[in-house]
Amino acid sequence: MDFTPTEEQTAAQGLAARIFRDLSTHERLVAAGTGSDTELWKELCAAGLTAAVEEIGLLGLVLLLEEQGRVTAQVPFASSCVYGLLAVAEHGTDEQRERLLPALRDGTEVAAGAFPARGGIRADGEGRLSGSVPYVPWLRDASLVLVADAEHGLWIVRTDGPGVRTEPVETTAPWSAARLVLDGAPGERLGGTGAHEEGRAEATPAHEEGRAYEDRRAREDVRAYERVLAVSRIAFAGLQAGVCAGSLALAVAHTNTREQFGRPLSTKQAVLMRAADAHMDTEAIRVTAYEAAWRRDTGLPYRRQALTAAWWASEAGKRVVHAGQHLHGGTGADLDHPVHRHFLWGRQLDAHLGCGSEVLQELGELLASVEEPVRAAATEEGAE
Repeated sequence: MDFTPTEEQTAAQGLAARIFRDLSTHERLVAAGTGSDTELWKELCAAGLTAAVEEIGLLGLVLLLEEQGRVTAQVPFASSCVYGLLAVAEHGTDEQRERLLPALRDGTEVAAGAFPARGGIRADGEGRLSGSVPYVPWLRDASLVLVADAEHGLWIVRTDGPGVRTEPVETTAPWSAARLVLDGAPGERLGGTGAHEEGRAEATPAHEEGRAYEDRRAREDVRAYERVLAVSRIAFAGLQAGVCAGSLALAVAHTNTREQFGRPLSTKQAVLMRAADAHMDTEAIRVTAYEAAWRRDTGLPYRRQALTAAWWASEAGKRVVHAGQHLHGGTGADLDHPVHRHFLWGRQLDAHLGCGSEVLQELGELLASVEEPVRAAATEEGAE
């Protein structure tokens, strides 16, 4: 394994770090409240960072999301890249890629994802969706939402379409979330009639028995859903690594300057040990996210590694942001202090896409099963 970033990934990470550092300031975050920073989003898209994700891969996206997490920048970067750009690029038909990707690359279209599937959405035979999802992060910013139905079929739904209602909700972190309510809303199946057929005509009901065709399509739906979910878990683990790194950096700065009995707090053994544990937890989140992303980019199985990264992001991330607040003492309880924002993001990411115990159960079941782990689409199809 070699997680050394390529020249393109390093350049994109450096550019992202500069934009996030310069524009996602404490003052701007306070002004944004619980909404997104639309000007920052425009700057990121104008700099080509959203479009670059297709070239720098999932590992490159993880590096960019680390920089976002360091400053808790309130933009739908992870959501639009995972549920829009990467999902359409990997699983969409040629026509869907040609129609949807340009606007997702330049940020004029923003995607959200109703993930993971909780059985709340049903699709009828005509592709009309009904049901509700309690909250979808960044849905208030989105023009498209990728919806997973109860059978794990993936549907693209326009948020301004008929039968679609969004109701703003507030989550622990300020993620511009909303409740999604669908009432016979028209959905466009991602990948067309088959999840990975890319417009090919050889696998249609005319060439296969109806039941066999439906079974095949159901299997493809599940595989596409598992891939998108695995990619999203890796991406959000990268975001959590940045949140934790930012929280720890604030704690180090505070304990180096805050004195007690004439000595900096950082000279106390208990403080040093707490900070060291938080550093090791942050590195564990980072390296597991890097491994999972690298495996996906190189065409290796990555579902188990995605679950491992998600578990570390949930369990270790929770410990780190708690430590960050604790090391700030009374200041950590100040709702206006930047470290509190990292705490809120860390706790939201702890529960997002499955908390630690849920992810651990899923990982155990996967390890005990005989199913092949999810692979990158191109490699798997080539092997078949």
